[in-house]
Amino acid sequence: MFVLPLFPLGTVLFPGLPLPLHVFEPRYRTLMVDVMAGPQPWSFGVIAIREGHEVGSDSVRSLYDVGCSAVIQQVEQFPDGRYALLLVGDRRFRVRHVDESSLYLQAEVQFLDEPAVVVPDDVAATVRQQFSDYCEALGASTMRATLPDDATQLSNLVAATMMIPLGDRQTLLEVPDTTQRLQAETGLLSRELALIRSGTIPVAQPRLPPHSQN
Repeated sequence: MFVLPLFPLGTVLFPGLPLPLHVFEPRYRTLMVDVMAGPQPWSFGVIAIREGHEVGSDSVRSLYDVGCSAVIQQVEQFPDGRYALLLVGDRRFRVRHVDESSLYLQAEVQFLDEPAVVVPDDVAATVRQQFSDYCEALGASTMRATLPDDATQLSNLVAATMMIPLGDRQTLLEVPDTTQRLQAETGLLSRELALIRSGTIPVAQPRLPPHSQN
């Protein structure tokens, strides 16, 4: 087991994906001071909020069980104590126990390594084509040029970029391996494409995860 400081957010972080973060609440400023007092690379756990919201002393009512450790790639501290961070997702983890005794949450976690599986070529190719069709339907065809060749990276990028409800995105984070994640994305992309083409949902361009604030 490892102990990680937790940063609950209204978004889901995936391995290898960036997340800008503005830190302004006192409890999370304290988290930053504690993290930066330790050895580099500095990191903490990002976990999605199941019930509640990001800001306020009693804002978080419950959390999901699986999150992603975040490595601080860039940090800027302002004179008033706020921080501007650029995070990159590192490793998925499952929360085993949450410690609420300090100013910010900490948790005993078990890291979830991505199993080494052979991803069938047709599975990755199907998601790649569907995501290209999805981007084209939303007028964001330039996104297609950014798709990685690696199947695991592809699965994480698609999961982080699709405009889907947080619960669906969290489900993709919890999927145990790349093949199953890509297969799940096939179903979600089919659903979203059908909704776009029927005019059920408005057209907007997909993008990487947005700037988050605590």
